Amino acid sequence: MQNPTTPARWAGAFAATAVAFGVLDALWLGVVAKDSYSRLLGDLMADPINAPAAALFYAIYVAGITHFATAPGAAARSTRTAGIQGALLGLVAYSTFGLTNLAVIEGFPATMVPVDLAWGTLATGSAAAIATAAVNRFTRERP
Repeated sequence: MQNPTTPARWAGAFAATAVAFGVLDALWLGVVAKDSYSRLLGDLMADPINAPAAALFYAIYVAGITHFATAPGAAARSTRTAGIQGALLGLVAYSTFGLTNLAVIEGFPATMVPVDLAWGTLATGSAAAIATAAVNRFTRERP
């Protein structure tokens, strides 16, 4: 099998992960949870969003998903491995966000925390599995 840590393969895994996570999170934030977030967060929500901060988060988070879930899944040629690793990463990352906010922001809605943790777990695991499937589909084993 081709080395999964070559720069070109890692870049492909990063791109596939970015697309998968980007689509999932855009649907979540822009459609599914948009009204709930607006209602629960109220004046805490930025309008407009801080685009540089959002872009930096997505770049760092997608790199983390790629490193900890997509690349190991592609190396093992296993969407299951990627999905499990991604789900665990999502749980850790979204717990950090939700529970820290609950601990330090007066009035942060506690009802958001379990929803966000579930979403982060599902979205990150799914994105890693989808990206791994794409990487494995478009890269060939070499003799």
